[in-house]
Amino acid sequence: MKLIKSLVLTVSLSLLCGIVQATDLPSTQAEKVGMSSDRLDRITAMSQRYVDEGKLAGVITMVARKGKLVHFEAVGQKGADDPRPLKKDDLFRIYSMSKPITAAAAMQLYEQGKFQLSDPVHKFVPELKELKVLSDDGTMVPVETPMTMHQLLTHTTGLSYGFDPANDQVDTFYQNANIWKTKDLDEFATVVAQLPLKFEPGSKWHYSIAVDITGLVIQRLSGMPFDQYLSEHIFQPLDMEDTFFQVPEDKASRFLPNHYWDAKNKKLATLGTQQDSAMSNYSSVSLYSGGGGLVSSAMDYMRFAEAMRNGGILNGQRILSEKTVNYMARNHLAANISASGLGESPSDTAEARGFGFGLGFGVVTNAVNHGVMGSDGEFNWGGAAGTVFWIDPVEEIVVVGMIQLMGSPWALRSDLKVGTYQAITESYE
Repeated sequence: MKLIKSLVLTVSLSLLCGIVQATDLPSTQAEKVGMSSDRLDRITAMSQRYVDEGKLAGVITMVARKGKLVHFEAVGQKGADDPRPLKKDDLFRIYSMSKPITAAAAMQLYEQGKFQLSDPVHKFVPELKELKVLSDDGTMVPVETPMTMHQLLTHTTGLSYGFDPANDQVDTFYQNANIWKTKDLDEFATVVAQLPLKFEPGSKWHYSIAVDITGLVIQRLSGMPFDQYLSEHIFQPLDMEDTFFQVPEDKASRFLPNHYWDAKNKKLATLGTQQDSAMSNYSSVSLYSGGGGLVSSAMDYMRFAEAMRNGGILNGQRILSEKTVNYMARNHLAANISASGLGESPSDTAEARGFGFGLGFGVVTNAVNHGVMGSDGEFNWGGAAGTVFWIDPVEEIVVVGMIQLMGSPWALRSDLKVGTYQAITESYE
């Protein structure tokens, strides 16, 4: 009898340890943290609808409140051409969700006194000392004031991505420069130094490669390769074992294919390697893109986001001070600053949109103006392949959503927001 009890106890402990290892965050019944389990099931139903309609191959959604996981579901299959069931530990290209991680790493060095936000970037990247702005008449004009570290982290440098070469002359320069073909961050900066800025640093907001330059600053100030710095100072402390620039061979089977929506044939299609972004080759990487190069799992990103919600600490491992996180999560854009660059009108402002930008995060300043249910003070970002996360300090909620669809035409992010907030039965607002 004692032997049987011992075996039962051993098996029970093994199963419990397996659950803890698989989730890391403690889980709880939704009702214990002011949410409805039945209503959270609507998120799963929403994901299933997207899959059943052929709009997505698979979806992973996660919701945590007060540090407790209340929803974690994987729906669908690995890819449009891969019928294997999607698993919770599968790996995703998170693209621009790399940016908040890079910003957190930079702010660690800020805490150590390695730089001030007012420091000119050329203090650490002298290649960028002689930058010029492309004027309206097509001439190159030297910048009046050098770009700063603060501007790097808030996308107000005048740098670009080169997304719109057909309508923007600066973006044509970017396209012709083939910046993503450079071998490493040092060469990347050398090439970028030859490109014109879109505007005088600090005068506008425009989404750009600024966070990639931030990665180079981290590398030079820390004296460590950028990828190694992230591994030692962000990923290892937070037990993010599935986040990296280069996918290990033993994890390649979990790395999901990317997709695009074939509008002509009205179907989901697998994105071939040659058609994928320049960072599609994750098996051999030398250019570590802090702005868009990381691969991660839903749980790993939840760990990072939960650490930020919790004031920079997770499971006793502190990566940033609470004051630093709070400072990063504030809107740092002036009320009248133009937000042109991601499809907004040049006359549109952060204040009018109810959405600004902090140090590495988008920030909701007015949920009503922002146009979707949420809270003032939420900070968030997403990735080009449809991944998304947000942190709501008011409701103490963290949400992570993972798909692999470039330029998704679907309202999945808004649907996930509604699905999350309609499940709250006790609001802290």
